[in-house]
Amino acid sequence: MKDSRRRSTGAQPPQKSTPSANYRNRVNIQRDRAGASSDDEHQQNSEDENGLPNIQLEDLVGMIQNTEKNILLLNQARLQALEHADKILKEKEALQQEINILEIKLSEKGAQSELSSKGMSDAEVLDFDVLKEENMLLKDDITFFKAKLIEITETEESLFKLEKERALLDASLRELECAFIAAQSDMLKLGPMQHDAWWEKVENLEELLESTANQVEHATLVLDGYHDFQDKVDKLEASLGATNISEFCLYLVDVLKKRVKSIEERFQACNHEMHSQIELYEHSIVEFHDTLSKLIKESEKKSMEHYAEGMPSEFWSRISLLIDGWSLEKKLSNNDASILREMAWKRDIRLREAYLSSRGMTERELIDSFLKMALPGTSSGLHIVHIAAEMAPVAKVGGLADVISGLGKALQKKGNLVEIILPKYDCMQHNQINNLKVLDVVVQSYFEGNMFANKIWTGTVEGLPVYFIEPQHPGKFFWRAQYYGEHDDFKRFSYFSRVALELLYQSGKKVDIIHCHDWQTAFVAPLYWDVYANLGFNSARICFTCHNFEYQGTAPAQDLAYCGLDVEHLDRPDRMRDNSHGRINVVKGAIVYSNIVTTVSPTYAQEVRSEGGRGLQDTLKIHSKKFVGILNGIDTDTWNPSNDRFLKVQYSANDLYGKSANKAALRKQLKMSSANASQPLVGCITRLVPQKGVHLIRHAIYKTAELGGQFVLLGSSPVPNIQREFEGIADQFQNDNNIRLLLKYDDALSHMIFAASDMFIVPSMFEPCGLTQMIAMRYGSVPVVRKTGGLNDSVFDYDDETIPMELRDGFTFLKADEQGFDSALERAFNYYHRKPEVWKQLVQKDMKIDFSWDTSASQYEDIYQRAAARARAAT
Repeated sequence: MKDSRRRSTGAQPPQKSTPSANYRNRVNIQRDRAGASSDDEHQQNSEDENGLPNIQLEDLVGMIQNTEKNILLLNQARLQALEHADKILKEKEALQQEINILEIKLSEKGAQSELSSKGMSDAEVLDFDVLKEENMLLKDDITFFKAKLIEITETEESLFKLEKERALLDASLRELECAFIAAQSDMLKLGPMQHDAWWEKVENLEELLESTANQVEHATLVLDGYHDFQDKVDKLEASLGATNISEFCLYLVDVLKKRVKSIEERFQACNHEMHSQIELYEHSIVEFHDTLSKLIKESEKKSMEHYAEGMPSEFWSRISLLIDGWSLEKKLSNNDASILREMAWKRDIRLREAYLSSRGMTERELIDSFLKMALPGTSSGLHIVHIAAEMAPVAKVGGLADVISGLGKALQKKGNLVEIILPKYDCMQHNQINNLKVLDVVVQSYFEGNMFANKIWTGTVEGLPVYFIEPQHPGKFFWRAQYYGEHDDFKRFSYFSRVALELLYQSGKKVDIIHCHDWQTAFVAPLYWDVYANLGFNSARICFTCHNFEYQGTAPAQDLAYCGLDVEHLDRPDRMRDNSHGRINVVKGAIVYSNIVTTVSPTYAQEVRSEGGRGLQDTLKIHSKKFVGILNGIDTDTWNPSNDRFLKVQYSANDLYGKSANKAALRKQLKMSSANASQPLVGCITRLVPQKGVHLIRHAIYKTAELGGQFVLLGSSPVPNIQREFEGIADQFQNDNNIRLLLKYDDALSHMIFAASDMFIVPSMFEPCGLTQMIAMRYGSVPVVRKTGGLNDSVFDYDDETIPMELRDGFTFLKADEQGFDSALERAFNYYHRKPEVWKQLVQKDMKIDFSWDTSASQYEDIYQRAAARARAAT
């Protein structure tokens, strides 16, 4: 009965593996996108008929874009105002100097007047008194000038305050734009509290605009005061003209008059520009306010009409009978049937659309589409737990770490609950964990006939919730100052796998998918079905991903007993016994026991069904219906040349200046020749191990030098003789300014090499997926790769006329020899030198290819949903 139950739960309907026709996975991706586009169009039509028209969102986006343009205009006006302020300040200083000179002149004239007054007649005395009075008036005017200079200073301060208010307005508008973009996808679901938040932002914008307008009005009042200033200057000029004051004073007053006029004109221009910008902002805010009000009203209306009757009663009765029939036939669980009945009773529009779209579907497909809507929250909303030995950036050895964080974040963005369980290594990067804390609970777990306590730590990594398991075992399994390579790795990770499941079991969670990775957590699959399912923890389905079939986790059969597995039950050819010898193979066990088995690219999935399977090809053929290859993605937030903090100059496909600037910066940093700016630079970032084609990497160094290019290698080898060999090559080229071998790993430098290189080589013997070729293309470095594994699914030869031109993105070779590599590299050099425009278009095309996790996550989500639906139907 036990064997029968396990086989029943492990059996799955056929899974469609990805075909490897002409264009392999890229063509499949395009077809998926076309399907997604069709779904989007259908959803668009549905929204037009039943809810808020899309034109509202487009109008709102247009308003945001117009507002952003206004920000740019205001910024230009602000720069002009600052330029005017600088000129005013310089003129103020010049005025002050001239006033000082005038005061000196007046003092001298006063002294001369006193000396001459002693010998004057009465008439002369009278004239002198008049002149003295005029001099006093002139002093008063000088005092007036000083006062006006103070006002100019205050006006400068007002301008700077105005700039500060403008910056606040700018920031507030950008914050509103970001908030809108984040909320755009679910705007129709806004609740009252969210409405209040939007209104509060609009009110804040209005306050800022009012404050800015007040500042402009103040500047206008100050400007109006300069009319009196002009009158004073005119009077002063008339007064001086009526007397016999020196020509210098008349000249000075004339200069002052001209400068005051210039100041007035500049202030008027600035005032006019600022008023124009304020009017634009006020108009934009009014439109935004009206559009937002209308959108919220439509949202509330749609919310009220969500369950409105859209079809006659007969239609909904038919749906209810259909659901009841599936329930009686045990094709639906009682719980799912209850949820769907309630949806039919409320006449949920989603049921109507799903049923009307079911033409051509099988009954099973229609049930699956209904079950998706029965999930809590949204049509996705799965609870997914990844159990793994690595996660970037907290515990990273290889590509597995990037997959856990990248796939986890992508699934989370799609509305799923994603959690990660990791060992608590002593050597992990604790500074990459937010809110790390130990829980006030101890999880007891079985191992080697005893129960051991385990501390459970929690924290967030890359926005994902992570549980860290710290064993209180005398073996100190994860206090070894390294992740792998210990003599008891089999025991360490079998222990961890058992505790991870124990944690989920004791938490009482209803998990939908448990996703385990590589041999280190392959124990999870047999442990789940042979131990924990018998305890009632059976809501989940198991997905196992093997990232590299080179590593399979073999050990003597009796070692399975450590974690509580039944050796006699599992040491059989159809279960966990290795196909080549009498040992236990835990990767084979995961293939047999998991509901879903994946690897990291479609081509690699084909290769491992033959000699690439390293002895497991027959097992994979037996279980081929549940085995599929899904191409990994890259973290496009981390690898983004437009905002990469490690680059000297950020750039994009539409602005490639930064790429040449980074090339020059890397040459300077590595003390390479910069004599020829257009000399091609070939990059290579890799671990120097046989899998990566070290003999071809070595050959590439010499071939690049022969072709007149430059070469940069970043990476080291764990294999001593390979490391020594490349150290010798580095010594050989130490005086060559065109070759640099950096036998280490440096994350910051890797970003610079991706950005600076024109070509990037990946000549692997086999490559399950490969990430560097995708990163290189994102940074505009054209890949030269061998046609194997994931390289074959992501790089398509530019000269291959059997492939559509829009898919050709690099240069490839098939045979793992020097002749094949030379042909590909020479063709790349020829295009670079002889067809620069074609090369530029190729670079721009590569940079625009979407290698994000979004497509891969959608494929995983689809197979998760199918497995979860079958699990519900079985309960």
